[in-house]
Amino acid sequence: MTYDPATANPLFGNPLRTRNDVEKGLRDLFTPLLPYFSEGGARVRLDGAGAHFDRAAADLEGFARPLWGLTPLAAGGGDFDHWELYRQGLANGTDPEHPEYWGTVNGIDQRQVELAAIGFTMKMLPHLVWDPLPQKAKDNLAAYLKHARKFDYADNNWKFFRILVDLGLEQCGVDFERSYTDAYLSELEGFYLGDGWYRDGNVRRIDHYIPFAMHFYGLIYSRLAKGDDKRVADYKERARLFAKDIQHWFDEDGGTLAFGRSLTYRFACGGFWGALAFADVEALPWGVIKGHFLRHLRWWSKLPIAHGNGVLSIGYGYPNLFMSESYNSAGSPYWALKAFLPLALPADHPFWTAEEVDPGFTADPVPLKHPGMVMQHTAGNVVALSSGQQNWQMRHGTEKYSKFVYSSRYGFSVEVDERAYSLGAFDGALALSDDGRHYRVRETNELAQIAGEKLHARWKPWQDVEIDTWLLPAGNWHIRVHRITTPRPLHGTEGGFAIARADLNADDYIDAKGRAVARSKTDLSAIVCLAGGRDGRAFRALPNSNLIVSKTIVPQLRGDIAAGTTVLVTAAMALPAGAGAEAALDNPPGVPDLAELEALFAREGMDVSAILVPERF
Repeated sequence: MTYDPATANPLFGNPLRTRNDVEKGLRDLFTPLLPYFSEGGARVRLDGAGAHFDRAAADLEGFARPLWGLTPLAAGGGDFDHWELYRQGLANGTDPEHPEYWGTVNGIDQRQVELAAIGFTMKMLPHLVWDPLPQKAKDNLAAYLKHARKFDYADNNWKFFRILVDLGLEQCGVDFERSYTDAYLSELEGFYLGDGWYRDGNVRRIDHYIPFAMHFYGLIYSRLAKGDDKRVADYKERARLFAKDIQHWFDEDGGTLAFGRSLTYRFACGGFWGALAFADVEALPWGVIKGHFLRHLRWWSKLPIAHGNGVLSIGYGYPNLFMSESYNSAGSPYWALKAFLPLALPADHPFWTAEEVDPGFTADPVPLKHPGMVMQHTAGNVVALSSGQQNWQMRHGTEKYSKFVYSSRYGFSVEVDERAYSLGAFDGALALSDDGRHYRVRETNELAQIAGEKLHARWKPWQDVEIDTWLLPAGNWHIRVHRITTPRPLHGTEGGFAIARADLNADDYIDAKGRAVARSKTDLSAIVCLAGGRDGRAFRALPNSNLIVSKTIVPQLRGDIAAGTTVLVTAAMALPAGAGAEAALDNPPGVPDLAELEALFAREGMDVSAILVPERF
């Protein structure tokens, strides 16, 4: 029988329906790491790939990140046979005279990130990681943490890392300068937008860092902090508000919206649901929260996300360095273990005793004004129409933040050859070229607004080319209207959803005037030109460009754009294969009235929070 790489996933075959299943999943995820601990226990080096930080920091990352799962396991009464290994690692990693010393922090440093997990563990399990240490090791560990915390942290969710370290120091009776803690707690308030939404620093983007960082750490603080009742109450109330919105970033099968950076953290995206339970915040009925949590883990259990040795890979639906960030080392994916926070709760907690409840999503579009999205729930999928955000600092930032549409089932693609316009996937995007080789796509917006269930953005691929784009939900379809004003002729390629491609070209393709369709055994994807006179092609995208599957087909519309003003109108959809998909294909939406759209936004348009940078920055 041919090897199925999905079977290397430590969660593969786990039903993930009970607390015992979840505990087994955590143990199975950790076990493959044991051979890679260094002799002194302080470093875990999983392969030879590098990140922008030094190797010692990467090794610390491999050591510390599993603690996000192991600490709740032990706090909830679970046995773990390797605490002596971790005690040894803490002692040696913070000993300047030991060869496995982690290195000294002298400014903003990746080590500050990883020390948060250690602070969390010291707070939760001092009897396992602090009390048994000899005095010299205690002194070294305390000195290391106190030295690292005195430097500035990145002006984003990193500020919580000092706070988590401080919780651990306080629990273990170590004196430290508390004004630093108070300063960062105050500064974090400046990231709050309202309605439960934060931004993650001085950035024009709102992504998964809001649930799996800002709220996750805030809810941990809510459970563990003492004497800060007002802030704790605020964090809990914000989480209640946020849950009602962020549930729409998940589909009925547990998949989450593939959007933004750091997606290699995978099921960390489900950590918010576990953090609600940890902080005892019933933001939705416990059965609904538990359903979101367990469905998400089950969704990941079916994918080939690990190497053959069971170690989680950098990637998303499969090993893939193309989509990675410069700060992803081999240990980075183990932030996924944040999902296991509810193991700290006893088996009789209502989170664990509740019966799973289906999410109850409907086909009605859900507008989210802060990220500038309109969510559409379809079969086995959630689609986000996106006004567009901005990330110029990180690899593939435009693909991760600036497309017109994102999806849980179909993910998105990153371009793997920016000098090959004819070979671009351009799913969920409009690419323009003035020389047939290079291209421009949306990277940022001049304007982004939401009005009810519709979005409008103005963007400039070149300084002398201006495009207004309107996005409208239309049942299983969505509509894109582009008004392009250019002083010179251009060529355009616009993509629909990427679906999995079979070997031996066994799929069905339709390349036709005004439309392109791709049919596979599992899915159907289509794009239709409602106005603008373009040709369709079902494009076989370059391999390893999509986040979900390694080989895809992307229906595209292609054509010339004359100098002057041109209006293009596009409809796109993708659904699981079957009668429903065929019926949708036979009934594309009509052309909206552009004058009515402009009038709507003149009356009701509200600026999208994601593109507004607060004055304090």
